[in-house]
Amino acid sequence: MRTVYWDNGVVRMIDQTRLPHETVILTCEDYRQVARAISEMRVRGAPAIGVTAAFGLALGAQQSKATDVATLLSDIAAIASDLKATRPTAVNLFWAIERMRKKAAEVADKTGSIQAIRDALLAEALRMADEDVTINKRMGAYGAILIKDGDSILTHCNTGGLATVDYGTALGVIRTAWEQGKRIHIFVDETRPFLQGARLTAWELMQLGIPMTLITDNMAGHFMARGRVHLVAVGADRIAANGDVANKIGTYSLAILAKEHGIPFYVVAPTSTIDMALPSGDDIPIEERDPNEVTTIRGIRIAPEGVQAAHPAFDVTPHRYITAIVTENGIARQPYQESLVRLVHRS
Repeated sequence: MRTVYWDNGVVRMIDQTRLPHETVILTCEDYRQVARAISEMRVRGAPAIGVTAAFGLALGAQQSKATDVATLLSDIAAIASDLKATRPTAVNLFWAIERMRKKAAEVADKTGSIQAIRDALLAEALRMADEDVTINKRMGAYGAILIKDGDSILTHCNTGGLATVDYGTALGVIRTAWEQGKRIHIFVDETRPFLQGARLTAWELMQLGIPMTLITDNMAGHFMARGRVHLVAVGADRIAANGDVANKIGTYSLAILAKEHGIPFYVVAPTSTIDMALPSGDDIPIEERDPNEVTTIRGIRIAPEGVQAAHPAFDVTPHRYITAIVTENGIARQPYQESLVRLVHRS
């Protein structure tokens, strides 16, 4: 089952806030419901967010009451603005929306037809969903080369099929290695405060039958120091031109630990996650989420009433801690200013 898909005029997705206890399909009947699903993390993961936003824009265009092309394009711009406001860090969201708006403008210039624009937007969103699966499998093939038989891999957050349309980024690399017959073991960080590792990655690995051990985030150094971790593989929500990577909060700490223990630290992300317009990670906007997500777990308070809490959803890992970046077009290594440009522009 795909994480997100179009179904007879509505957008459906796996509600990731209900996993691992229930597999519930959420139905979004208008683009505002799609935007809410993104902001509430019912769908999450940079590639999945991008495709979901594309479907949301297509849905909004279908339901627009515009009677002329100019009004429809204006409605599309307003819908795009609402969707962009959901989550600021994952660049795939903005990439997907701009790709959709470009398609709308091209068809408007070519045909001057409202229905042609609507049809083209839906076709483009469906194409992006299919492309995502293909891209993930290509990344899996490149990245699996970095995994040896017998390796133990530490991963953070969730980077599997649930973070994409299907298959996964960093977890897709792990999945490919497993499918190649390599005997591997995965250490899964629980990933506080939203527990994407404990709830989602552990669930996916168990579905796939890949051996794993769930650990709390502060256990990583313990296992690294004892030689139990051979490499770290994580995803990304935005990669700056110099190779700095924004990813789920806690990634930066893992990268420092890996460097201290001489462990390779790999980032796996499609080229749509690379933002060549940003010189460094200092320019990446970091989403600040509701502190209640820190002080409570699934509605159960774990901290004193009235306590002050912070919740940056992402941190930035400087490129000097990153061994390599795996994309669908190949593997980038230092100097990233040169290698990322080549991969982004490779057809």
